[in-house]
Amino acid sequence: MRLLQVAGTLNPAYGGPCVVVNQLTRSLTDLGHSIDVVTLDPPSAPWLTDLPGPPRGFGPGLGKYGYSRHLRLWLERHAPDYDAVTVHGIWQYQSQAVRAACCRAGVPYFLFVHGALDPWFRERYPGKHAKKALYWRLFEHRTLRDAQAVLYTCEEERRLAPNSFAPYQAREAIVGLGIEEPPGDPALQCEAFLSANPHLRDKRILLFLGRLHPKKGCDLLIEAFSRVCHRDESLHLVVAGPDESETEAGLRMLAESLRVGDRISWIGMLNEDAKWGAYRAADAFVLTSHSENFGIVIAEALACGLPVLISDKVNIWREIERCGAGLVEGDTVAGATSLLDRWMNLSDSDRAEARRRAQACFLENFEARSAALGFVESVAGAIGKAGAA
Repeated sequence: MRLLQVAGTLNPAYGGPCVVVNQLTRSLTDLGHSIDVVTLDPPSAPWLTDLPGPPRGFGPGLGKYGYSRHLRLWLERHAPDYDAVTVHGIWQYQSQAVRAACCRAGVPYFLFVHGALDPWFRERYPGKHAKKALYWRLFEHRTLRDAQAVLYTCEEERRLAPNSFAPYQAREAIVGLGIEEPPGDPALQCEAFLSANPHLRDKRILLFLGRLHPKKGCDLLIEAFSRVCHRDESLHLVVAGPDESETEAGLRMLAESLRVGDRISWIGMLNEDAKWGAYRAADAFVLTSHSENFGIVIAEALACGLPVLISDKVNIWREIERCGAGLVEGDTVAGATSLLDRWMNLSDSDRAEARRRAQACFLENFEARSAALGFVESVAGAIGKAGAA
């Protein structure tokens, strides 16, 4: 098939959805499909060189909404060239542009909402939710209604989505997401990470890797860490990721007030071997999030054989629990403390078994080729090209 993917940005600083587009594009290309990608990034954006193609950038769009006349005109002209179009994300112009162009041309389109309909946002940001509710009623609900299918990455995301806004009308499908197996030599990556951070040698590392944002629950993690770290002097928390809305400053203040500032390292955003090295060097990956659609970082950790300690607001928690690839608790201080306590109480043999199960969980649920095949089967079946899979 010839398929088009449309995204607001491929900037890796914005986390999971960007990784999803990249991984899906590479996997579908490897399966023999012709994939084009367009974004609202500036044409000169350095991250647009990492994909087959390379992607076309029609930005920057106007304001945070990202309105782009150039994108609209290009889609109107070229949407008929494709068997189907997939748009990533709502609340920005790309979803409206795809709907308008595809409905006019009679081309089926598919929509990934990437967790944007999680009810947590309504509870955390009621003012923003009220504004979005008006926009939803006027415009965005039609994007879901007219899509050939709204694609959810797991059953939990699909279950939660109808509870945020009304009216809600959608043909729903669940397609898995996946990543490629990590490249490079694990031992060399681990050593490179420790050489760059020599104070972490001989430490028992708990790793958080991702955007620093209130929804990630890092405050819960720091509070829990302060309650258990006295049990093991080698225990050290590593926080890696780009800061958002000056979240890091508040977290640092919290750590100092709890007298654990010297046992937490803030190392910023990691990419490529540095990122994989952090996973390789860690004892466990921790994500005590209040809202997490899928969590590409969870798949990355599992791919490295790293057990994950997560909240039950990470939508793939059932898969993790079923596979025995980590531990799950509620998104509270008590829940986060229990996660760390339970992990520290495991024997060496139990932790080694959890590593084995983490790798098996990745291969069973989150490997890129299998996920791409599932995506193709869903799209091909929906548009009457079942043989294309």
